[in-house]
Amino acid sequence: MRLLIVGTLNGQLGAASQIAMSRGAHVTNAPDVETALSILRTKGADLLMVEVTMDIPTFVPRLRAEHFSIPVVACGINTDPKTAAAAIRGGAKEYIPLPPDAELIAAVLEAVAEDNQTFIFRDPAMKAAAALAEQVAPSEASILITGDSGTGKEMMARFIHQKSRRANKAFVAVNCAAIPENLLESELFGHEKGAFTGAVARRIGKFEEADGGTLLLDEISEMDVRLQAKLLRAIQERQIDRVGGGKPVNVDIRIIATSNRNLQEYVKSGNFREDLFFRLNVVNIRVPSLKDRPGDIKVLADFFAEKYATVNHMPKRKLSEEALKVLLAHNWPGNVRELENTLHRAVLLATGDEISTAAILLPDASGNLAMSGMTNTQAPDASVDDAGGDGRAADNASLVGRTVAEVERDLIIDTLKHCLGNRTHAANILGISIRTLRNKLNQYQSEGVNVPQPGDNQRMPI
Repeated sequence: MRLLIVGTLNGQLGAASQIAMSRGAHVTNAPDVETALSILRTKGADLLMVEVTMDIPTFVPRLRAEHFSIPVVACGINTDPKTAAAAIRGGAKEYIPLPPDAELIAAVLEAVAEDNQTFIFRDPAMKAAAALAEQVAPSEASILITGDSGTGKEMMARFIHQKSRRANKAFVAVNCAAIPENLLESELFGHEKGAFTGAVARRIGKFEEADGGTLLLDEISEMDVRLQAKLLRAIQERQIDRVGGGKPVNVDIRIIATSNRNLQEYVKSGNFREDLFFRLNVVNIRVPSLKDRPGDIKVLADFFAEKYATVNHMPKRKLSEEALKVLLAHNWPGNVRELENTLHRAVLLATGDEISTAAILLPDASGNLAMSGMTNTQAPDASVDDAGGDGRAADNASLVGRTVAEVERDLIIDTLKHCLGNRTHAANILGISIRTLRNKLNQYQSEGVNVPQPGDNQRMPI
């Protein structure tokens, strides 16, 4: 992880820097905001630790204006609560008092930069995928990781990087689905000053940030076809052109791409370049869905239960036998991500000595998995109403009189709620592209509809 520390604070930040480096972070120091911005434009960073006197409420908007999506942590010596609160309101994710506490800094590095991701598996299906990944990791071949949303494709990519010859270099991830099309080119390749409105200075892109290391192109199926051509050239020539630049820049990177779509079908439909597909798909590793690797459910559930008990300062509780049976019976359409969210909620709701079935709730809090995990032969007979009619007929009757657009809107919003605002997961369940979903949501917001945001209905760690 790349940490940029902004400020001096009489050597206290130097001590924080030493602690961070002991935890494996690559640390760069900047005495002021202008130097920090210059470093970000030329080297990038994964996390900023900023002296609270640097006027964070002014600094964060400057980061956003240059499209830097980097978490900021404020820190200070004997700072009064009002100053700390102002920093948080101004955009800081956390506040660290100085002198630094080693465990606190380690926790912040993990929680904010999300470097605590652990690759856990026990099921034979996942062991086979991991064995293939470890076998090809030392090579320089491009790798395409496929699988449903939420299965852990990025975790697999990080595992490959850690087992590669580039493990001591940068691992840079770009979510192609989360960045607007008009910004993705600049995010990947960088830009020169004045290349477009808002380009106030030269800035390197993710290709240059990852130089010598690994670049992960997450959900690459959502990349515009025009940009795919530029990506293909960059991979083939090992050179990139910054937006507005006139001179190619050499890069040395290893490409890993992920997709939850069938790229071969995308190629047939003209939405993905065939030559790029073959360039990326030198080795294909498919991450199995959670329902196809039941041997991982218990070990992952135990891990998440302990993790979120620690994060939320709550007692560590084991899963009851009944709760585990419920988890094993569920088909997990949202895969590992859904299991993680379910266990996070369970930790918050559990009482007593164990996590019981009462704490295993659905994402929309409408009921528990003890009912949703049943098969058709296990579930109570709810298909017939009190009058002896078909329950589905009653549901269909409730749709009469409504327009298709209204039904579609409610389906999309309800699915997004189910996914706690996660766009990629919702698009996968709905069977539409993330771009189509984003356009629909923009339309609904313009019409005044309350659209769920990522993390809604869930207390996430800082």
